[in-house]
Amino acid sequence: MTPEQILEQYGPRETMEYDVVIVGAGPAGLSAAIRLKQLAAQKGREVSVVVLEKGSEPGAHILSGAIMDPRAITELLPDWKEKGAPLKQPITGDAFLMLSEKGGVRMPNMTLPACFHNEGNYIVSLGNVVRWLAGQAEALGVEIFPGFAAAQALYGADGSVRGVATGNMGIGKDGEPTGSFQLGMELRAKYTLFAEGSRGHLGRGLIEKFGLDKNSDPQSYGIGIKELWEIDPSRHTPGLALHSAGWPLSNDTYGGAFMYHAEDNKIYCGYVVGLSYANPYLSPFEEFQRWKTHPRIRRYFTDDQGNVNAKRLSYGARAITAGGLLAVPKTVFPGGALVGCDAGFLNVSRIKGSHAAIKTGMLAAEAAFDALAAGRQHDELSAYPQAFEASWLRAELNKDRNYKTWFKSGLLMGTTMTGIEQYALRGRIPWTVHRKDPDYALLQEAAQRQPIDYPKPDGKLTFDRLSGVFISNTNHEENQPAHLTLKDPAVPVRVNLARYAGPEQRYCPAGVYEFMPDPAQGEGAMRLQINAQNCLHCKTCDIKDPTQNIVWVPPEGGGGPNYSGM
Repeated sequence: MTPEQILEQYGPRETMEYDVVIVGAGPAGLSAAIRLKQLAAQKGREVSVVVLEKGSEPGAHILSGAIMDPRAITELLPDWKEKGAPLKQPITGDAFLMLSEKGGVRMPNMTLPACFHNEGNYIVSLGNVVRWLAGQAEALGVEIFPGFAAAQALYGADGSVRGVATGNMGIGKDGEPTGSFQLGMELRAKYTLFAEGSRGHLGRGLIEKFGLDKNSDPQSYGIGIKELWEIDPSRHTPGLALHSAGWPLSNDTYGGAFMYHAEDNKIYCGYVVGLSYANPYLSPFEEFQRWKTHPRIRRYFTDDQGNVNAKRLSYGARAITAGGLLAVPKTVFPGGALVGCDAGFLNVSRIKGSHAAIKTGMLAAEAAFDALAAGRQHDELSAYPQAFEASWLRAELNKDRNYKTWFKSGLLMGTTMTGIEQYALRGRIPWTVHRKDPDYALLQEAAQRQPIDYPKPDGKLTFDRLSGVFISNTNHEENQPAHLTLKDPAVPVRVNLARYAGPEQRYCPAGVYEFMPDPAQGEGAMRLQINAQNCLHCKTCDIKDPTQNIVWVPPEGGGGPNYSGM
């Protein structure tokens, strides 16, 4: 049965009315909810607010490095320290390495531009910060519904957004309702804020429907892959923020690594690869595993004899929205707004987005509150983008607006121009450099590139994908339609495998995609197998598929990873 047929047979859906519906219990969505309730308390008004979260709890799907700039959270909750916010490990030092295959050079800190300095910031588990923010929101009267995925936006007769509908539960793999079927709900609102994170499913549709990106550069993305380790105390420097560029990536591929020394002998380490890469044989996951074997990096995981004596605790992956200010679309439309990474407010030069998410959530909330106080509904919250234009966040992003564009010409050009713009010119840049191509269009055909020989994992320092998926606590209800959908089932073999050597096998960090022999179609025939159960919800396939044939849609609410300490 189609969704329309299911609704016709089992409807109507239960409806709940709110002043503001927020999609996504991340830093942007929760900050918006908190700010709305703060303003309501200050003005003596009642404002009903609900937050929908597709994960099993707030924070379950949150993945970030993360170094957090506390500026925005201090504006939102000035007493966050007294309230026990999990910002416990201040930065005590920065290190930036330029790596070659066997060696490397540590850049003197005095030569690094301001975007690479982290004084006054904190190493955090963003998932734990989000869990804490959820508690603050609920204490103010915000309703949070975890395990409910917003499946579609609802529209009024005038075309304005009127809320969202959650997905149906208990649909079998055949598309038919099972014995546990439950129809989704409609949550209707005067204003709806979309805070789904990078490449949000509904945000993507809204951008297309309202043409919000017609005056912006194509959005650019990266895939961030992360592991949490416990290491020997002798190798641990609490508060050290280490970054590296260069090996193992080639000069023409944007990317780099991080290692953040958190409290309790824990380190967060990971790798970010720009999804504008050209070589279809490249595997971001394998590049991360190789990076850990470099002598300047391996030492953190080993004893004096070179034996691995550290323990990997968790693993995850997530796309990041990295296009910067030039790729931010129009953020408002009739009835709602995009906030945080749903709009692309991450500052890629600083590798930070949580402060931007919190700030834009606050600005959108203030615009919505004023509109509600004036008796308005379902119109454009124009005060939100106006406030952003006058904010410190806009000034910060403007200084770094060319960062990602320069790196399309290689590591040397990107590093040189970043140095000129950020160190020599101090961000007062007289020029703007635009991009014109989306990431997927930059992938070259396999015949133009050479395969990359990746070493096999040793199971101690380097690992395979499935062992990572296991410790990410990822789970989906098996008897449900695959949430990784194909517009044309023939394209993966006919185009992706034939022309691009099946890149989905390599860019997916969870082993979701496999090309398998298909004897039923004849000798030598192949088919694409989709292991949707493994999906980390990183959205890389939705972004990088060269034919844009893969479309990520929400699975049943509560499915996906359940990150702990990430």
